[in-house]
Order: sequence, then C-alpha cells, then structure tokens
Amino acid sequence: MSNFIFICFLYIFLSPLPLYAAAQHTEFVVSPSGSDRNHGTFDKPLATLEHARNAIRELKQKNNFPPGGVTVLIRGGTYNLSKTFELTEKDSGTEKSPIIYRPYKNENVYLTGGKELNGFVPVTDAKILKRLVAAARGTVVQVDLKALGITDFGELKPRGFARYGIHAALELFYNTKPMTLARWPNNGWEKILTTPAGHSGGRFQYSGNRPECWSEADDIWLHGYWTWDWADSFVKVAKINRQAHEIATQEPHGVYGYKSGGRYYALNILEELDEAGEWYLDRRTGLLYFWPPAPLKRNSAAVSLLTTVVSLRNTSHVTFRGMTIEQCRGTAVTISGGSDNRILGCTIRNTGNEAIKIEGGSRNGVQSCDIYQCGDGGIILSGGDRKTLTAAGNYAVNNRIHDFSRWVRTYNPAIAINGVGNRIANNQIYNAPHSAIILHGNDHIIEYNDIHHVCMDTSDAGAFYIGRDYSERGNIVRFNYFHELGKADVQAIYLDDFASGTTVYGNVVYKAARGVLIGGGRDNVVRNNVFLECSKHSVHLDARGLGWARKFFDGSNTTLTDHLNAVNHLQPPYSVRYPRLVGLYDGNPAQPDGNVIVNNISFRGTWLNLANDLTSKDLTLDGNLVDGDPGFVDYPRQNFQLKGDSPAFMMGFKRIPLEKIGLYRDEYRP
Repeated sequence: MSNFIFICFLYIFLSPLPLYAAAQHTEFVVSPSGSDRNHGTFDKPLATLEHARNAIRELKQKNNFPPGGVTVLIRGGTYNLSKTFELTEKDSGTEKSPIIYRPYKNENVYLTGGKELNGFVPVTDAKILKRLVAAARGTVVQVDLKALGITDFGELKPRGFARYGIHAALELFYNTKPMTLARWPNNGWEKILTTPAGHSGGRFQYSGNRPECWSEADDIWLHGYWTWDWADSFVKVAKINRQAHEIATQEPHGVYGYKSGGRYYALNILEELDEAGEWYLDRRTGLLYFWPPAPLKRNSAAVSLLTTVVSLRNTSHVTFRGMTIEQCRGTAVTISGGSDNRILGCTIRNTGNEAIKIEGGSRNGVQSCDIYQCGDGGIILSGGDRKTLTAAGNYAVNNRIHDFSRWVRTYNPAIAINGVGNRIANNQIYNAPHSAIILHGNDHIIEYNDIHHVCMDTSDAGAFYIGRDYSERGNIVRFNYFHELGKADVQAIYLDDFASGTTVYGNVVYKAARGVLIGGGRDNVVRNNVFLECSKHSVHLDARGLGWARKFFDGSNTTLTDHLNAVNHLQPPYSVRYPRLVGLYDGNPAQPDGNVIVNNISFRGTWLNLANDLTSKDLTLDGNLVDGDPGFVDYPRQNFQLKGDSPAFMMGFKRIPLEKIGLYRDEYRP
C-alpha cells in the first residue's frame, strides 16, 4: 500500500503542468522587453497583446478559465501596433469573470497606431529649396518614409458636412501634438471674391496674387465654409486660372456650392511650408518635409498608420483601463455589439476621425477618459432598437473632451448619441468649432455636463442639438451648465426643425445668444431653468412650418413623414409611449402645439421671443421669474445657486444641484 501511495505522489508532482494553470484569478504580463515565447509571468513577460489574448483563449479551450477572471498587466512603454488589436466574441469574459487590460501599477502605457520617425536630414535638393520660402531654407528637414518601410500614405479626400466615414490620410505628430499640413493663410481664412459661374458653377474668383506661388504644386486642396457657417467641406483644386484670378474645383464641389464672402484656406502646398509646425509629404517620392517647432530628438516625431488601434466586436465584459491610445487615421477604439465593455480612465488623442465609437450592444461605456485632438468628433454612442424602443443603456460618463473637430469642423460633436435609452453625464466639453452634443433617437438622458466655449467658429448652431424628426421623443436634458458659448447666433439648447417631446429641466445657461430655441416643434417642456445674459433671448419659439419651412408639409419634402413611417408611429410601442404622435396629422402638424415653458428664471437678458405671429395662447406659459433680482448667492463669482429667500421659490422653482455638475473623482480619474 505504501508503494502505491509513493507512486501516485510521483505521478502527481512530476507530471508536466499545463502551460496556464487555473486559479481564482489569473494575470498575464506584457512588456516591451518581453518575448512571445514566454509564459507571460513577471519574470518572463510576453511581448504583444495578441499573445496575451491567445493565452486567454487557450485557458478557455482547456476549460481552465479562472472564476475570478483574467487581467493582462502591461508594463510601461510604447507599443507600436502593426495591425489593429482585435477582440471577438470568443475573447469575452463574464460578469463574475471579467477580462481587464491595464497598466501594471499605473505605469505609462501607450498603444499607438503610428510609427516614430528618425533620420531627418537637411534639405539639399536645389529644386525643393527653390520652392521653399527663404526663411524655410536651412530650417526645414526631410525624412524618407519609404526607406522606413512606410508606403501607405493614405489620400486626401472630399470630406466634410454630410460626408461621413472618410478616414484621414497619414498625419504627422510632434511631441504628441498634431502638426499642420502646410497651408495658406497660416491662420484664419481667405474670402471668396465672386462666383462668375453662379452658386453651383464649381469655380470662384479670389483676391490677391498668392496662388501665383503654387505653379509647381499639383495636389492642392481647399477647406472652407463655402456657403453657410454650419457646413464645411474639403475640395480638390482642378485648375487655377491666374490671369482671371479664378479657382475651379473637382467634383464634389464645396457643400451647398460657393458664394461671395465664403471663407476658405488652401492646404497641402510645399510652397506654403513657411512656419514652424508645418509639414508636407511628396507622395511620389515618399519624402516628408517638416519645420520642427523645436530641435528634433529621437522618437519625438511620428506618423499615423493604422485606421483603428483597438477593436471589440461582439465581446462582453472586457475592460481597457488607464492607458493612452493614439495616432490612427480613423477611430482609435471601436466597440460593436456585446455588453458591459468599458473604456476606463484612458487618454485617447490624435485620431483621424473619432476617439471611440460604440455601436449597438448594451451597457457598453466610456468613463473618466481624457479625449482630445481628434480629427472629427470625440465619442459616437449608439445602441438600442428604435422600432421596439428597447433601451441599450450605453453611456459616456465623467469624460473630459476638448479640442476636437480638427479636420471636419461641423456636425462632429464631442458626443454623438443615437438609438434608444443611452446616457451622457458629468462630462466636461470645451474648445470646439461646433456642437458639444448632437442627439438622435429616443429616451436618452443628458445630465450634469459642463459645456463651455463650443460653437466658437460657427453660427446657427447649438451646444446641444437635435432636429428634423417628430418621432425622436422622450429625451431629457437636465442639470447641465452651458456657458460662454461662441458667436452671436449660438443656442445652448437647439431644438431645431420640429424637434418634439424633449424635456429641458434644471439647466443653467450663462452667456449664449439664446438659452433654448424651439424651431417649430411640439410638446417640448422647458421647466425650472436659469438663463443669464443671453444676448438675444432666453427662450425662442417659432412656427417655421407655417413660413419658410412649409415645404415639409406641402408634399415637396417628405423628411418628417418618412421618419415617422420608418418607426410605425401609429402602432405600439410608439402609439402607447408617445400618444401625441397618433393625432399629429389630424389637424395642422405645422402648428407648434403643446409646448410648455414654466418656472424658469431669466436675468439680464430678453426673456421670450414668439415668432411667426405666435402668442402666449399658443403655449403654456406660467410661473417664470423674468423681472427683478432672483437672489443669487454670488453672481459676480458665477455662484448661481439661489439664496433661501429667493422669490423664485415662491413661484414654484426648485433647487438645481449645481454641486453635482461636471467632472468628479473616482478610481479612474483621481
């Protein structure tokens, strides 16, 4: 018997162990100095995320997946990904066994879709030096991208307003900042002089003689607000007639055509590489020319290569936490489907399009991230079924989003929300040419956000925007602080073109053109808000459907009815959830019925504008404090909380929880 026990002992302890033994919780370590031949321990770390992912797959295949989940600990350093790091359904965790990718002990981890550039040398080609301005000669340096193995330069394309999904070409970054593709003028805009071929003729006249310097440039692009200050686009130059001072563009021409006074600048011109921070790429030779803002050091310059850095497709319970994700031509992180995936405490920057795109699934979210220097918007947040009004519960919470829309400057907001039942809360959004939040869909909640200095380069715009769909109802905009917005025609909350069924409650608006603009919509509730120093009106309501926008009701434009029919608005669940839709077309749908404006405060500004012959009989208007001092705690210091004896409380006003607005500390944002 003793011999049998001894033999069993030897069998158990001398048999080879599985490569990744099961435990309550398993960790794999990845390091820039690791090897993918290793087991992924601290002593023998892996080199790539792919092999850590594959090790987790192996655990599952051998039924050794730990009940406490898996953490991939990433040692500090830069990881230049040669391809997108992709996770699929088979890479999912569970609620009790999540999979987490995070730095080890808060070390600085950089996941990049780019490549560092070294080997810059002075420009010696006489032909190139002749094309450069005198100040650039001896200062501009060059590097051969083809010699570095970079041959995919991407291409400039006609992107802009209503031209979505177009990735950026290769970009240059220096010390984590995006550099400027050589342009003229260096700052601001040039103006269209005249349009001799008319609005849609595809050509216009310019003033001055600057294009005479571009005789050898053969890939010139223009970016402009060609007709309206809410629609920009990039166009390629087809021909320049220097005698007639005329520029002709390739199709598609500037969005909405060209008009006198439209503003634009020219880019991608070697001759305009005339100040520090500008660059130009000769796509035929692969030579990149650069005027560095400071002396170049090793790895201080990089270019974007990948379209996407991280992709999650139908995964669940996967978290990326605490790292920097950057330098891509498209969207840095995409999440498609799945549930309970989270991007936590990350810095995402220097993207060609958005930082993060969440499409579908449920309870997927972005929390406590810093997002900036995006070519287009910050976060696209969608999910839920509009036909069944099934909520997704996806979210963007406690993020700082700023300095976005570098390339396309309109309708690429900090957060674009779509679908049903998603949430945007406690974000700080600032420094942008156009909107902070653009909403489509139903039953979303927008709350506790601090939004300022947006719409700085556009007009007829809204920090928050929704429009042109009667079926998009049930949305709530509450407890947000909008302040110090852009140009003279910027609304804090823009319910444009028949937006209906939106509740606007408990917001504070300080220094906007208008606090709330209701553009012909129905059944909107504006209650318990504070409007301060609005230069035009605190609240505006019009009946545009009876005036210039009658085309939406006379049959010539079917946009509104198409949207209603797409969701079967006369049938459940719409007919039950939004019964006011059922009889919408029984009377006069162009009449903005059912709007409620009650218990608001308006101070140091004009209170209400009723346009298109509307009167107070056309809405519910009651209990608004629009004359006298409401009794703020400290108005000069922007403490807009009310004192206890404020007359507003006697009129039905309720306290706004200002202390809850904006960013907050959590374990991901210390």
